[in-house]
Amino acid sequence: MNQGSTAAAPSNVQVYTATLTAAEEVPPATDSSGTGTAEVRVDMSTNELTWKVSYRGLTGPATMGHIHGPAAKGQNAGVVVPFTNVAGQSSAEGKAKLTQAQYGDLAAGLYYVNIHTAAHPGGEIRGQLMRK
Repeated sequence: MNQGSTAAAPSNVQVYTATLTAAEEVPPATDSSGTGTAEVRVDMSTNELTWKVSYRGLTGPATMGHIHGPAAKGQNAGVVVPFTNVAGQSSAEGKAKLTQAQYGDLAAGLYYVNIHTAAHPGGEIRGQLMRK
């Protein structure tokens, strides 16, 4: 179930990951060489979602970060989970509760992570969350 992982998650935890790039933005942020990674874990017994996101190479300091959805790759959607304390940082982590409907959208591959900057208020780097 969790093949290729260096640290196995408990059986009641699902892991989702994303690689964030400027090319994944809609429309793409062609002037950015920013990249990032995201790992999201969902504890199925409590519906608690935890995230760790790191990013670098942005055109300027991060201003905001979120999990957005529901949207397939290449489409945009609203904020589902806002990240706190992102401004000026190179990483974010935190936790939130998901509803069953939100979990269904995540499991269907309809959530993405987006990091915003002043030069790209709609998002500079983005990556679709997929189950690991």
